Amino acid sequence: MIDQPRILFLFSDTGGGHRSATEAIIEAVEHGFPGRFHAEMIDVLADYAPRPLNRLPQAYPQMVRSPRAWSWGFHALDGHRRARALTAAAWPYVRGAARRLVLERQADLVVCTHPLLNAPVLRALGPRRPPFITVVTDLVTAHALWYHHRADLCLVPTEAARDRAIAFGMLPEQIRVVGLPVSRRFCQPPGDPARLRADLGWPSDLPMVLLVGGGEGMGPIFKIARAIAACGQRCGLAVVAGRNARLRSRLEDQMWEVPTFVYGFERRMPQMMQAADLLVTKAGPSTIAEAMNASLPMILSGRLPGQEDGNVQFVVENGLGVWSPGVQTTAAAVVDWLSHPEERKRAAAACRRTARPDAADAVASVLSTYLSRLPPFPTAHLLTRARL
Repeated sequence: MIDQPRILFLFSDTGGGHRSATEAIIEAVEHGFPGRFHAEMIDVLADYAPRPLNRLPQAYPQMVRSPRAWSWGFHALDGHRRARALTAAAWPYVRGAARRLVLERQADLVVCTHPLLNAPVLRALGPRRPPFITVVTDLVTAHALWYHHRADLCLVPTEAARDRAIAFGMLPEQIRVVGLPVSRRFCQPPGDPARLRADLGWPSDLPMVLLVGGGEGMGPIFKIARAIAACGQRCGLAVVAGRNARLRSRLEDQMWEVPTFVYGFERRMPQMMQAADLLVTKAGPSTIAEAMNASLPMILSGRLPGQEDGNVQFVVENGLGVWSPGVQTTAAAVVDWLSHPEERKRAAAACRRTARPDAADAVASVLSTYLSRLPPFPTAHLLTRARL
């Protein structure tokens, strides 16, 4: 019996939708090429990185609560030479972990969806290695660490991200614009809003505002929710607190001026986005891509400096929504947008024009093409064994 060709997906749960993009690609591979490939995803930082790097997934929510420090760190290391100097300096510290990963995991193709993993894994693989493909999960201002000149291919979500790849030393033929992969559940034809609202228990006679702060419930979600509820606008409010149990408890303890629905980590986000009239969110890349696919206008209430600056520009310039940072400014923008349904319709149409619902399928097709070029498994393209 001939084994299936193996695809090894490298990611880590440090924001940026790394997990959701990886899962979307695997879903597309299994849908488009059923039974042909074996996919395995590894949280490299959690499972292999030395201390304290293995704690980054748990520490990430705390790290992003200091925007000034985050901005300094992003910009201080965001350059072609600086990124290469950083990875070279870190190599002695992470060498053992990277080589252990290479020794323990076999693959015919390696796909990386996290910027910190490109350089050490490529170095550990050595010159005789399987194809290595990077899938960038930041929309525009992706950090220089995403773009490694030894990657066989770099799949990016936007033309602006492609320009950055070239500026950071990649060749044009190494880069392809495919969009940002999101789950098929966000890319299905729109359902009947009335039916979706009935299933969710939302009122059918009020415009609904969906307020989210990512999987970790980040940002001043509580204050924004209170400001929207108290603004005097006739509407309903759905607040997704994600994994932030403390935030969810505070929200559930409140008396609300408008019909308000509080959720924790939700698997029904596609239905919620299709049923809502307006999204309020920080400028996270995955949430923006999901909202575009749902034709949902958005108000951006915050962003991570550096990493998400370009996302704000992308949303505003493409007419997908508005940038309204600050609690009261966000609430005022909600009132304005709910009072002007024609503006929302124009933004919804812009979302439909800009969305790339085939992004995950495009990545899956690229992976299949690369694997089809290889000799029959498993004779020649096992993951190269690093010399210890």
